[in-house]
Amino acid sequence: MTFTARLCPITENDAWHQLYIEALEPNPFFGPGFLLPYAGHMMPGQLALAVVEDTATGRWLMTAPVGRKRAGFLVPTATLWASDYGPLGTPLIHPDCPAEAVPAFLLAASSVTTLPGSSRLDIPYLPLTGHASALLRAGANGWTATDNRHTARAAHSGGADGAAQLAKVWTPKRRKEYDRLARRLSELGDVCEESYRGAAALNAFEAFLRLEASGWKGRGGTALLSTEQTANFSRGFIAAMAAQDRLRIDMIRLNSEAIAALVLVEHQGRSHAWKIAFDETLARFSPGQRVALQALRRNLEDPRLTAGGDSLAVPGHPMIDPLWRGRMGYTTLRLGRGPLAAPLDALKEMDRLAYTSAKRLYHRLKRR
Repeated sequence: MTFTARLCPITENDAWHQLYIEALEPNPFFGPGFLLPYAGHMMPGQLALAVVEDTATGRWLMTAPVGRKRAGFLVPTATLWASDYGPLGTPLIHPDCPAEAVPAFLLAASSVTTLPGSSRLDIPYLPLTGHASALLRAGANGWTATDNRHTARAAHSGGADGAAQLAKVWTPKRRKEYDRLARRLSELGDVCEESYRGAAALNAFEAFLRLEASGWKGRGGTALLSTEQTANFSRGFIAAMAAQDRLRIDMIRLNSEAIAALVLVEHQGRSHAWKIAFDETLARFSPGQRVALQALRRNLEDPRLTAGGDSLAVPGHPMIDPLWRGRMGYTTLRLGRGPLAAPLDALKEMDRLAYTSAKRLYHRLKRR
């Protein structure tokens, strides 16, 4: 097999759609449904796709979005673009992609920055296990690979392992407490648990947006409705997932009003808990925990979700960690090539520390 690697714009492309369907490992945030609205509304003109293509057939073998980041004042770094809106760095990889394609992919991805005598690329939120991680490490000939910031977040397995994890959570003590809270909540009115898919999920997402904006994210300006850009991006993403039947919204309603909602997107047999919100005035009834547990049960009941679920939550999340008992380990994989790669890494770390110190000093002075 012969192949070529290049950067291309984030636009509609049939080969991209096909690779997304056939990819060995799930990543809904590197597919067209997410990246087209995200790049268009959130980062216009700032991202590209690094692509490895089979020269004989035009079939895409590997792709991921790439952009430039600065850890400090001076040194720019090329990075696969896994952001807080999509914290998963697994490239889309075709089952026939050979390890020999990896160096070409890395060179194309790292070319968004120009560093004399070296190439650098960061891959954040890369799962520690799986085909993508193994292929990247095995194929990175001539590149130094360094893992940074190993950590793990809540997840759950599929099948019997997932059922066993749920059994550990759903103890008699927790069941008794949840029943007590449910009885107290029902004293306020009619309570129902719902799951929405397809067109119905679009209306449910609007209810989610209003619920999220009514809480601390709305007050802090980080809710999806807080800016036109995030509102338009999220609606575009959700519409694409609903059209592909890859969207589910689990919701708890009190007197027909949403009091808790969890937005989940699916890819390659895995569910990803994208956003959660609940009515903070009803926090004493634990509606957030209740909808997270509801989602876990629905995931395990769905025969399509054989690969389990990823919470996408920050490590140690106080609400999700006790309920989703599996863990998904991940790292930032830092790759370097060329004689100046190591000195540039050291310079970058000094630059980052200088930037962090200056930022802390600025905020300290600002508080005076």
